[in-house]
Amino acid sequence: MLNYWIMLLAGLVALGIQLWAMVDCLIAKPSEFERADKRNKGFWTAITVVAAFVGAINLLSRGLGFFFILAVVACVAAGVYLADVRPALRLVRRGGGRPMGPYGPW
Repeated sequence: MLNYWIMLLAGLVALGIQLWAMVDCLIAKPSEFERADKRNKGFWTAITVVAAFVGAINLLSRGLGFFFILAVVACVAAGVYLADVRPALRLVRRGGGRPMGPYGPW
């Protein structure tokens, strides 16, 4: 019984991470991906949407069997987006890494 609740909690956390990555990817502009020198928006949108879908299927299947392995891979994919692509996009949105003073770029 405890195993069920732990797996449910882990599935909910993973799904939250995957949905966060998907929403962040969907609101980003395609030009930001190019300026950040990352793969295009279509690639990352597909990765994050599939990751969220797999996370939802895993949650509904209660983390059983093959879906658990896919859910781990999906969570890693969403984590890569959040740890690598999202910071690069945020840097591009702020001005492309130019030194910033208190009133703008130097």
